[in-house]
Parts: sequence; C-alpha cells; structure tokens
Amino acid sequence: MATIEVNAVSRSVQGTGASRRLRRTGKVPGIVYGASEKAQVIELDHKALLLQLRHEAFHASILSMNVDGKKQNVLLRDVQMHPWKQEVLHIDFQRVDAKQKIHMRVPLHFMNEEIAPGVKVGGGVVNHVMTDVEISCLPADLPEYLEVDLAEAELGDSLHLSAVKLPQGVESVQLSRGDDAVVASVQVPRVVVEPEEEVEAAAEEAVEGAEEAPAEEQPAAASEEEK
Repeated sequence: MATIEVNAVSRSVQGTGASRRLRRTGKVPGIVYGASEKAQVIELDHKALLLQLRHEAFHASILSMNVDGKKQNVLLRDVQMHPWKQEVLHIDFQRVDAKQKIHMRVPLHFMNEEIAPGVKVGGGVVNHVMTDVEISCLPADLPEYLEVDLAEAELGDSLHLSAVKLPQGVESVQLSRGDDAVVASVQVPRVVVEPEEEVEAAAEEAVEGAEEAPAEEQPAAASEEEK
C-alpha cells in the first residue's frame, strides 16, 4: 500500500527556539499524530523533504515513514512554507489505520484534451474548473489521482463530478452531499480585439487633426494682408 518512504528522527526538544536552531542545521521540525497513539515530534532532512514535496504523489499517497527504525503508514496533512523562500518551516503527518476510512484530496488528470471535438474541430479550449477533489475511502483503496476523460467533449460542454469514474471503494465527498459541481468545460477562446468603434474614432481624430492644422494658420495670414 505504501511505496514512498520518508525518513525521520524523533526529537525531544521542542519550542520556537529549538525549531529555529533545528532549521539552521538543515532539518525540518514535524509531528506525527493519529491512530489512537500519542503524538510524536520528529525532524527530517530539509533537502530530501523539499525534493519529495515536488512530486504530486507525495501529497496524495500513503507514505511509509521510518522513525528511528520503526515504520508506520502516514498521510501528509500540512506543510508550512516560508513566505518567500523555498524553505519548509514545519510539516504534519497523520498515522493511517487500515480499517478506518480517510478523507483526502487527490489530483485530477485531464485526458484526451487534444482530440476532444470541441477542441480539435470547434477550436475551443479546455477550462480546468477543478484541479483536485476530496474523496473518502479505506487507505488501501486510495488512488494517486483520478482521470477526467474529455474525448467526447463538444464545444460548450461542461463535465461534472458525476462524470468522473471512481475506483471501487472510493466516494466523492462533494458528490455525496448532492453537489455535482463542474469539473471542466470546453469554451470558445477569448481573443482580445480592439472594438471597431474605438478604431474608427481614432481614425477620425487623426483626420480631423490633419485638417485643423492648416486652418489654424489662416487667421495669421489674413492679419498680414490687413497690414
């Protein structure tokens, strides 16, 4: 069930000052909780963790965490990042009970966009209204992602949650509440075109400006003749 491994070390010192000192050494403070066990504070290697966070599956998969040689299955629950630096400040993991359902947001993968009639023939573009969905399932049934097939989407079509095929044992939390929200749509692309009226007005102003220039010189010429 768990294929992605995370290595961590337990820590005994807590507090803001201790966490700050830990970060200076290239470590990330974290915590593991849940499954009717006592919460455990941990530390992880910042460089290795940052690389793992770049992978989509790390955010929506059962992870195998090794803490001081003891392995346990966990889910990533929260990541606190520095406001402007690529630095992980704190990370939370939740232990997984194989017999209890979990709620998880999993990413959507949009398939066959390029062959959708609304795109290939109609010249439309696909608008991804949602990029992930919340599901409920047992840990063993957790999918890494869900596919949204756009192979038959026509121009103007909207695909709803009910059109997304769910694996056995997986339930859409939003759909179970009666909210069949739009996942994607095929729309006519927006093209920025200057309004015709504005073009005509600009042309008229240019002509009027050219005509007014010599007209302004006429009074001066007339005054010279009067002299």
